[in-house]
Amino acid sequence: MGAMSKRTPSGTGPSQRQLRVGELIRRTLSDVLNRAEIHDPELNAMSITVGEVSCSPDLKVATVYVMPLMGSVPVQDAIAALARNKAELRHRVSQELTLKYAPDLRFRPDETFDRLDETRRLFSDPTVQRDLEKPDEDA
Repeated sequence: MGAMSKRTPSGTGPSQRQLRVGELIRRTLSDVLNRAEIHDPELNAMSITVGEVSCSPDLKVATVYVMPLMGSVPVQDAIAALARNKAELRHRVSQELTLKYAPDLRFRPDETFDRLDETRRLFSDPTVQRDLEKPDEDA
């Protein structure tokens, strides 16, 4: 699949412009959060990873998928802190982007991290390990 976003159903994927704007927003928010530039000590105390940003076709809504690092805080706390500072975050994004409107930011938990953990857990399971080491009958 490659460049296609994992959030959209197969068929018509996001346009190059949606992907480009999403990636720009992702980078901007990551930088702002890493440098603790928002005036909220609670938010600045959290290490939050911005996994992906997907934009609506008209680029008016950006859904931001986030996850606190190493379960430092519950994801709902991180999302609440981000939502509380949405105006300032949106302002930062609009400074970086040359769009007519700053997109409305919506914060959601990034479930891909949970799936990665689940996959790792499965691979470390002894029965799965044994199956993986077995030579393939069909080969």
